[in-house]
Amino acid sequence: MKNPFARLAADFFSTILFAAIYLTTDNVLLATGVAIAGAVGQVIYSRLKGLELGYMTWASLGLVIVLGSATLLTHDLRFVLMKPAIGHFAIGAIMLKRGWMLRYMPAIVTENIPEYVTFAGYAWAALCFVLGAGTIAVAMTGDMKLWTFYVTVVLVGAKIAAFAIQYAAFRLLVGSRIRAAARA
Repeated sequence: MKNPFARLAADFFSTILFAAIYLTTDNVLLATGVAIAGAVGQVIYSRLKGLELGYMTWASLGLVIVLGSATLLTHDLRFVLMKPAIGHFAIGAIMLKRGWMLRYMPAIVTENIPEYVTFAGYAWAALCFVLGAGTIAVAMTGDMKLWTFYVTVVLVGAKIAAFAIQYAAFRLLVGSRIRAAARA
């Protein structure tokens, strides 16, 4: 699978499934159950097909099973509000693995600036930790409007901004390396 967006979609399949079911039914328990079944089914399907599973797929599976089960058992609103933080901390910890991001990059990037990709991977981990801490702070207020704004606008906006900055920086760095190599 060479397309990085296809890889991301595969890695976050259960999360996408949860969001789709929840948005169409407004039923957290149904969406959680379907997401758990989807995550387990995806791993079984991939293993039967002999496909390689990335770190994010395993992390997503673990998070879906653990956090989904906790949601089904507790029905606690504050826990539900804090779940994105737990997810961000767990994904941030996974992102501390050196070079995790290289599998998502096109060859021109991995061949020219692998050290910057590794640095960007650590920056993404730091962003996840900061966003997770912010989610806890907002969840502790108990204000659903503030939490909804934070989760839908701040979390998404921060990631879009980070992606745009990374794209621009990588484009400049790759161009610079290619021009320097042509001069040499």
